[in-house]
Amino acid sequence: MKVFLKRDVPGLGKANEVKNVSDGYARNYLIPKGLAIPATQGNIKAAQTFAETQKTREMRIRERAQHIAERLEKTALKFKAKAGETGRLYGSVTSADIASTIERVLGIEFDKRWIVLERPLREIGEHVVEVKLEGGVRGKAHVVIEAED
Repeated sequence: MKVFLKRDVPGLGKANEVKNVSDGYARNYLIPKGLAIPATQGNIKAAQTFAETQKTREMRIRERAQHIAERLEKTALKFKAKAGETGRLYGSVTSADIASTIERVLGIEFDKRWIVLERPLREIGEHVVEVKLEGGVRGKAHVVIEAED
């Protein structure tokens, strides 16, 4: 039986390929699990159209994320916080603080989980924070923390 693979199947093939498999394997495993569909002309054409639109969507998401990353590189995110004489903050600047500032400065929706911080920032000065955006795009945000008067 010829089947059209909807997803990658280890040992058989990659998504969007037509493979010839035994009837039992197709009926009892591949089709019920949603890994494949019978290979008819209509199914193949519909699946290929879906794959093309999915690829276009992913490309748009990646381009948008790349644009956001470029804007972040050029922008310095400034924070004012209370600090001691040694330059250590009484509080901290967290990923949620950074995300809300990015939303305000760039005017876009930004998720705090996209910011990679091992621990909150607790020192006055300039910090470079890694940002993981949609589509696998990585960027850097420049954070400047100043002491309040």
